[in-house]
Amino acid sequence: MHQRPSAATWILLALAIACTGAHAAQKEAPPNLFDQLQSLSGELARYDYLIATTPQLTGNDQSLAQQMLAFSENELGLYSEAVRDFPLRNELPKGLTAPQADRWQAVDGVDAIAALARNRRLVMVNEAHHDGHTRELTLMLLPRLRAEGYTHFAAEALDRRDVSLMKRGYPVTSSGSEYLHEPLYGDIVREAIRLGYVIVPYEAADATPQGREDGQARNLYEQVFAHNPEAKLFVHAGYAHIDKQRGRIGSTRPMAMQLSKLSGLDPLSVDQTDVREENPENEALAYHAFRHALRKYETLTQTARQSLNSNGPGDLPARPVTGIYTRIVATFHPSGPIALLRTADHTPWSARPGAYDLNIILPPANPVPSDYTQGPLWLSIDGEKRAVLPPANNGHRPDWLSLGGQRVAVPVDSESCEQKFPCLVEAHYATESANAIAADRYLFLRHAKNVLYLRPGTYRLRSIGADGRTMNEHTIAVATP
Repeated sequence: MHQRPSAATWILLALAIACTGAHAAQKEAPPNLFDQLQSLSGELARYDYLIATTPQLTGNDQSLAQQMLAFSENELGLYSEAVRDFPLRNELPKGLTAPQADRWQAVDGVDAIAALARNRRLVMVNEAHHDGHTRELTLMLLPRLRAEGYTHFAAEALDRRDVSLMKRGYPVTSSGSEYLHEPLYGDIVREAIRLGYVIVPYEAADATPQGREDGQARNLYEQVFAHNPEAKLFVHAGYAHIDKQRGRIGSTRPMAMQLSKLSGLDPLSVDQTDVREENPENEALAYHAFRHALRKYETLTQTARQSLNSNGPGDLPARPVTGIYTRIVATFHPSGPIALLRTADHTPWSARPGAYDLNIILPPANPVPSDYTQGPLWLSIDGEKRAVLPPANNGHRPDWLSLGGQRVAVPVDSESCEQKFPCLVEAHYATESANAIAADRYLFLRHAKNVLYLRPGTYRLRSIGADGRTMNEHTIAVATP
């Protein structure tokens, strides 16, 4: 897995350089980006810091900051923007070809996993940490696997220090890492508790590559199988932690491989990150439109033009129309998570047989076109104007957030933001504490209207400014459609 600058990244950098001057690039990188972020309180503070810092960094520092920004956007409900701003591209095995319709059939991914899990005791599903769409599958699987007798649910983001989690029934901001602050992750934990799973935090203390994999495997074994050999465990993890052999993370032995050795169990490993919508087609189209309009911007300095032309997206290879994901979508037309089964014997398709058992293919997340030809938005952060790209897909939030009709689109707007942006509008379940993970949230970057996706019920709706101040709070009721 690796990241190359996306078209959106270069558009933002070109516009920022043009309007702020080349002096910004001369600012020294922070001594330790992780330390700087850990010292900040709240998602908005981290977002503001990354927006201010990312364009001023270079090389690996900028790539790391871009990844952290995507994590932050995902946590703040900017799902399309997170995927746009961190186009993670996996290196698939050489010679891999897309399944053809004459030999493979598409089936409901949840049905396929439930059937394969029936005679197993260990299921592992992965996610891309910046892509909330890869959390929908776990939400859908929780009731199905519980019905198959699964007793324990483990999530990478949880912290074992929250000893009151199961009794309380919902996660709070101190229940785990920042990943947990994203609303769908919070719903995963709520649903698992509601269904009666035993919740298992399993993050390791050792942060070295092999030490972390070993520690996670050991924690899962000791908390689940060592004292309950008949337990059935469902694990939600990140990326290659679910792999049963070396490869995607070099010579490091992945967590699933190590847990299999400890427990003697063969996990059902399900991948969502290898073959996914890495850099949406509508973003590539928006980039080409931007290139056409770029010549019209009289404010662009020569520095910006040279930066863009010498080492920008014009030098990046075009996304192949025949990429594996694109070809699968064009052949099988998924409307939800699908698995591909070989027609002859119903063997599931895996891009890496041996590493994991099957790929789940998600449909394209958001078909609405993006448009950046009008230039950047300007946010006031720490007394300075900062350039940011307009919302992806013209602000349209992805339809998958409805969770197949379980959540209702509730109109919200930025009226209570006092014309100060960024401004966070979020809904909390009325029965939960103020520090609970939000049911949904959306970060307004400009005066606009949008929607939150909420289950029927009563909520506290509040607006929060960039300084962390609550500007408005009131109760709303969401009716059953």
